[in-house]
Amino acid sequence: MDVLDRAIRRAHIAYFSMEIALQPEIHTYSGGLGVLAGDTARSAADLDLPMVFVTLISRQGYVRQEIGADHTQISHPDPWSPQEWAKPLPHMVAVAIEGRLVWVRPWLYALTCPLGHVAPVLLLDTDLEQNAAEDRRITDRLYGGDAAYRLKQEVVLGIGGQLLLGALGFSIRTYHLNEGHAALLTLPLLRATQRPEPQSVASDDIYEVAGIRARCVFTTHTPVEAGFDKFDYDLVERVLGDYVPLDVLKALAGSDRLNMTRLALNLSGYVNGVARRHAETTRALFPGYAIASITNGVHVHRWTHAEIGKLHERMAPNWAHEPEVLAFADTLDDQPLWEAHQRIKTALVARIAETTGKPFRVDVPLIGYARRMTAYKRPELLFADIDRLKELARRQPLQIVVAGLAHPSDRGGQDAIQAIGAHVAALDGVIPAAFLAGYNLDLAGALVAGCDIWLNTPLPPLEASGTSGMKAALNGVLNFSVLDGWWVEGCVEGVTGWSIDHDPNRPDDAGPLYNKLQDVVLPLYRDDRGRWIWMMKQSISKIGSSFSSHRMLRRYVIEAYMRQGG
Repeated sequence: MDVLDRAIRRAHIAYFSMEIALQPEIHTYSGGLGVLAGDTARSAADLDLPMVFVTLISRQGYVRQEIGADHTQISHPDPWSPQEWAKPLPHMVAVAIEGRLVWVRPWLYALTCPLGHVAPVLLLDTDLEQNAAEDRRITDRLYGGDAAYRLKQEVVLGIGGQLLLGALGFSIRTYHLNEGHAALLTLPLLRATQRPEPQSVASDDIYEVAGIRARCVFTTHTPVEAGFDKFDYDLVERVLGDYVPLDVLKALAGSDRLNMTRLALNLSGYVNGVARRHAETTRALFPGYAIASITNGVHVHRWTHAEIGKLHERMAPNWAHEPEVLAFADTLDDQPLWEAHQRIKTALVARIAETTGKPFRVDVPLIGYARRMTAYKRPELLFADIDRLKELARRQPLQIVVAGLAHPSDRGGQDAIQAIGAHVAALDGVIPAAFLAGYNLDLAGALVAGCDIWLNTPLPPLEASGTSGMKAALNGVLNFSVLDGWWVEGCVEGVTGWSIDHDPNRPDDAGPLYNKLQDVVLPLYRDDRGRWIWMMKQSISKIGSSFSSHRMLRRYVIEAYMRQGG
């Protein structure tokens, strides 16, 4: 337990996240939020920061996706084996849920970086013989079940996680809440500061609220009010009892329902959105709160394909630890970069053939789209006019590969997957197109490196940040996206990629998408290979050097952690 002992001695910053992407085989993530947390942990290890990460063990995973004959998503459990990757710790704490004591035990995953530094990750588990059968299932499914199940999970994460850190001997000065799921960690802090004779429910006189705010950092990722976790107070009282007086909760989390985002906003001294545009949107949703912006980043070494990494090694051996030096990637020689990309693309084309039986070509531009499937991301936009898409392809050949998971309860996302399957079938014989089932970290890595064009079509301003395009850019894949989220900051038209014009008064943005594909993007690939490769190098140098999780985490340290208790 040297890793744990060292972490206990050093770590004074705790990062709480409902999900985290550590390895493809560890199914404790569903999408971008978890991938961001995993990249943050990798950068924390690289930079040898005094941090510990807290999440749920999610023994049954999120969703193992199967696509049925009618193109529908069939959602299966996706279990994994904690004992193969983590070590159970002997410590346990109990939290009261529905009047029962529910015991929580952590497992330790030691995320080790190439430099030998370690970021400890605690995976919280309730599958213990001391617990009732229903309570053993609380940490089974990531985002599974009903509102009561979700609230119980957030009790385990927030209250259980905060108590376990103390039981393990950590002296935490700063808590970082990665989205509102972790907001309940503030409640043990509240109880610890309760004054004997509170004077006013609506003021800081009840508790030392200012002291709690000095210890909490909150990153919000959700750009719409409907996306925030909210729970009826009847349910809250049933699950939590009188852990904190109801009038106190209503003063801090909303009078009608417990809003986890409002609770986090009211008890965090530093709050940020995950892109400049997202921070603006959040300020409009929650006027009166100071919302800063720290744009998300991705772990450069994790997401740069090894073929591209070899080129960087010759240029700047310290590129993985100091991504800023990728600013010099515009000096890479054209031919080695193009040949490296073609080898990566060849591997992806072989993978598509193996899984779908469809023959794609390496010499034809490949458009990739792979995201969490949900309505506001508009995954069907590319297929909005099948006839025009076919006509475009007859003049200028193209290929399309799509992947993505929908939450089992997201009807819009489920419908989109089924519709895309039908669109792919309709293109047969004219445009090579495929939907790849089983989207995970491994498949994502193959796609962001092997495509030529990375498509993103959210409905503004609903994209909080988005990071898949950053990963594509690291590999010289050119972004073609609606200006929202991070792309507002990363797009230099005709240099790092292209924008898709959005007009809120227009039914959709398919027309501008097709026009730019037809008039700009595809002709450039076909007619000016030198300019295309120049743009690949601009994409790596400008985006890779700026949108890294190293840069993001350094900003958190300086602007948030040092400003707070850390």
